[in-house]
Amino acid sequence: MQHPDASAGTSTGPSESGRVVLEIAVQDVAGARAAVSAGADRLELCAALAATGGLTPSAGLVRHVAAAAGVGVHVLVRPRAGGFVYTAEELAVQVADVRTVLDAGAAGVVVGALTPAGAVDAAALAALVEAADGAEVTFHRALDVVADRPAALEVLAAHGVRRVLTSGGAPRAGEGVAALGALAERARELGVEVMAGGSVSADDVAALVGAGVHAVHLSARRAVAGDGGPGGGGGGGYDATDAGLVAAARAALDAALPPR
Repeated sequence: MQHPDASAGTSTGPSESGRVVLEIAVQDVAGARAAVSAGADRLELCAALAATGGLTPSAGLVRHVAAAAGVGVHVLVRPRAGGFVYTAEELAVQVADVRTVLDAGAAGVVVGALTPAGAVDAAALAALVEAADGAEVTFHRALDVVADRPAALEVLAAHGVRRVLTSGGAPRAGEGVAALGALAERARELGVEVMAGGSVSADDVAALVGAGVHAVHLSARRAVAGDGGPGGGGGGGYDATDAGLVAAARAALDAALPPR
């Protein structure tokens, strides 16, 4: 299986190149275009972000976003909302979805699975990495409910995971700077990237970069009114990517990095 080149969204880390990647979570083609036009280096594509924290998008959406983006598109594979302990059937769905989204043009996948004891589910992770067949694998914020995150990093590294998205265990990444710094230091030794994410705003970027993370992740969303009626979710509307918020994060990231 051949996968798209993800180099447009890949970083070797601030300690090696001074480059920190800006990743934006998007939910549609318009959001992908807006994020890239405002300075995103890489995209995470998911569905139902505000309501659930993100679920697996359709293959059709993956195909169209990958064709439109011009940067690496990494697709969230998560079958439902709630915790990250999965049944055998749920894992089988995720394995199939990993293959499907990569066939549809994704540059990588974003996955995560835990044991009932709250550790990384190594067997599930191995199945997901195998399904990725060499494409980049990111472990998502399931890490933030793991008690021993440094030990979890070693499991991720042993299974070939490229990066982890984390707030350092804090409600917001901006409140987890010290923990993120320690994780980034250990992850660099293991060859894993740490991407700071969790309610990130432009005001958080300088401190996150100072902590030594390899990438900064945010959703940069604004609410759009739209009444779906009784069969469409009522009057809650939906979220759209705000290019202005992406641009502010881009400017903050550029200001925080040393000149090349």
